[in-house]
Amino acid sequence: MNIKIGSAPDSWGIWFPNNDKQTPWERCLNEMHEAGYQGIELGPWGYLPNNYEQLKAELDKRNLSLTATTLVGDLTSSEKTDELIALLDEMSAVQLKFPTAKYVVLIDDCYTDLFTGELVRSPQLNDEEWQHFVANIDRIKDYAKEKYDLEVVFHPHAQSHIETEEQIERLLQDSDINLCLDTGHHAYTDGDPVEFMRKYHQRIPYLHVKSCDLAVREKMKTENWSFAKAVSEDIMCEPEKGVVDFEAFVQVLKDIDYHGWAVVEQDMYPAPFDKPFPIAKRTYDYISRLLEE
Repeated sequence: MNIKIGSAPDSWGIWFPNNDKQTPWERCLNEMHEAGYQGIELGPWGYLPNNYEQLKAELDKRNLSLTATTLVGDLTSSEKTDELIALLDEMSAVQLKFPTAKYVVLIDDCYTDLFTGELVRSPQLNDEEWQHFVANIDRIKDYAKEKYDLEVVFHPHAQSHIETEEQIERLLQDSDINLCLDTGHHAYTDGDPVEFMRKYHQRIPYLHVKSCDLAVREKMKTENWSFAKAVSEDIMCEPEKGVVDFEAFVQVLKDIDYHGWAVVEQDMYPAPFDKPFPIAKRTYDYISRLLEE
């Protein structure tokens, strides 16, 4: 087993390239390094320096490796898929210069407005819409592989068109794309990430690590909160505090001899500047301890 523990700007409350409520990127990188992390996802394009020389210098002096880039968009739309491919082209000019960054994490847009909770798309896709949706996913996956030799991994996400275990399994049947399993989002829809990882580990080369507080989820449902409101109330929480059995999850990683990145990616927005580091440090220490036991 060779597991490297990374983090992501999301764990510092970073959702946008520029936003006054967000931690400055220098502080984010400094605190990731201080907490002990080995790698970092790029996060929203434009938050971290997107000039290769500057980015490499900043990561090198903090002993951080780039692990992946991220694409988020409405995958039911061919036009939005075209835009994601254009963004992939732009990001790849930087990503390809980092030999550790082999992955592109692909996420479908939420079918609700993040901040109002209003439905902006139908939560369900009919068979024809599903086929078009999967075709768009495969188009991005195949393009990234053929042109750049990058692996696109699909990230199921709360309030998107692939959030439940049933939907994830349907995608795995209808496409040969692999997954970025996010333990917190998986638990959000009452999935069991421990057994899912055991069953489908050959299709899961990349991990996002966090947990979910189901008491907050129930309050979200009762009070009709938006996803952003639920995030601000810590619906996604550090591994030691949520519903996911991380001792059992790490045991599965040992049983299957998992090799790869486990990226701590705890949804947090907005985040007071002094909030992320203690959580990040506790999480790194907790996961490291489980891996060493």
